[in-house]
Amino acid sequence: MSLFRKIFGKKETSGENIKGEERGKYMPEIKIPIDEKFTINFKANGGKFLYCENIDEIKKTLKEILNENEWEDKNVFLLDERLKDLFKEFNLKATRKTAESTYFLSTCEYLIADDGSLLISSNQIAEKKLKDLPPNFIIYATTSQFVENIGEGLRGIKNKNREKIPTNITTIKHFKALEDKDFLTYGSSSKNLYLLLLEDL
Repeated sequence: MSLFRKIFGKKETSGENIKGEERGKYMPEIKIPIDEKFTINFKANGGKFLYCENIDEIKKTLKEILNENEWEDKNVFLLDERLKDLFKEFNLKATRKTAESTYFLSTCEYLIADDGSLLISSNQIAEKKLKDLPPNFIIYATTSQFVENIGEGLRGIKNKNREKIPTNITTIKHFKALEDKDFLTYGSSSKNLYLLLLEDL
């Protein structure tokens, strides 16, 4: 046995014994795919995520949501004429009065992976505040709407609407009742939210 080993003790040098934290400090961060990151964060926020491969699945899933919640004969706050056309066979009782609506059916601008939120603007909610909208949301979106963060989403909105940038841009992040409110959640409006996500890539 060498003199150094006697003085300093035997030192393990095998790679198996190197602690994960020490190794991780110098290794690049493992990058989670954007869709997976969004799904994890969105579910952590309390959202209901429903992935659909085609438009028939979207319609079938929407029908199940309406049946499950007994919303078939309830008023829906609906501003988007394209959605009215897309789901015309449902004979939705569309209204533009939030007070009379049980749920809100809409699209969104982007799906933010970083925090699992949905970026919306006046294109979806006109000049309404989140707190004035119905407590139940059904959002129709596509996989091409995933972005890493809010900054990327805001750039996307600006690029898509060069003529007239929409106003009232906000995010929806809380999808369950907030039992313990603190200063971070002050003023946030919690919504019961279903996300119908169509694969379009």
